Amino acid sequence: MNGKTEMIIWSAVSLLVLYLSWRTVSPLLTSLFFGVLLAYIFYPVHDRLKRRLSPEASALLLTIVMIGIGAGFLAFLTLVSLNLIRSFYTSVQDVFSWLTSLPLSGTLQNFVEGLRSQIVPKLAGYVSSFTFSVPGYALQMTIFLFTFYYSLVYGEYTTEFVLSLVPPSQRALMTEIIERVDKTLNALVRAWLLLNVAKSVLMTVGYVIFGVGDFYTAVIAGLLTFIFSFVPLLEGWMLWVAGAIYLYQEGSILGAVGISIYGAALVSPLPDYTIRPMLVARDADLDETLVFIGMLGGTWAFGLKGLILGPVILSVALVLLKEWKEVHRGLN
Repeated sequence: MNGKTEMIIWSAVSLLVLYLSWRTVSPLLTSLFFGVLLAYIFYPVHDRLKRRLSPEASALLLTIVMIGIGAGFLAFLTLVSLNLIRSFYTSVQDVFSWLTSLPLSGTLQNFVEGLRSQIVPKLAGYVSSFTFSVPGYALQMTIFLFTFYYSLVYGEYTTEFVLSLVPPSQRALMTEIIERVDKTLNALVRAWLLLNVAKSVLMTVGYVIFGVGDFYTAVIAGLLTFIFSFVPLLEGWMLWVAGAIYLYQEGSILGAVGISIYGAALVSPLPDYTIRPMLVARDADLDETLVFIGMLGGTWAFGLKGLILGPVILSVALVLLKEWKEVHRGLN
């Protein structure tokens, strides 16, 4: 077997192994990603704890804390989601029962019955699929916790390990890329925390100004805004929408419109696409438009992960573009 044939065979085998590895890991990417991300966020706490404890004990303690937070949050979301789905299912059933009780013509009656026979089973299927997906959530949570733990334990060796995989001639470039990723992630996390605190305070103030419940209700709304703001699909808009519905049901249409404008402009979604990119751009030395495109395009391309991945990828792309310009200039 000559060298060329051997190279082709080994290249084919390597590509096959890489493809199979990707197929193995891809269903767990979300859990792996958020495990590493949360470990990155909590690493300063781990760095202080491991001075008093061992790295393993510190990581285990933080993992136990994460289990408690995750279990409580998951239980809360599950109860709320199930109640909403059941309430919506019951409401749809009531609407169809009311429609079928009306003196409709034969054609309309058949249309309503046909619509009911299609929609109601699908809603029931959604409820049952949500219930049966709990084991899948448990598996993803297990992967997340293991990733979180080992990322904390071996976090200090990550840069050294990555650099060991790179040829010596490219280590300076890889070091610059790692520093850029670290700076961008720091900016994203800092902006997220600062903005979420501000949004929770503004939501509490909004509930007080527009008279949505008492002061205790306003404080709870602010706390929930802070928590939900870490989940991009939920965000703080849920709280001002709930407040608007409450005020509308109480007969205060002006108040419902007022808190809707206040919430959309100061809580969510407007600050998420204006103030957040500005904060990230300032701390990461990036252009605001680039951060905005990264967040929007990243979410479109990668889902929830894209809010973080998008700006980081574009930031790394700038480093590579700069390096390409330097190389091109040197060749000329």
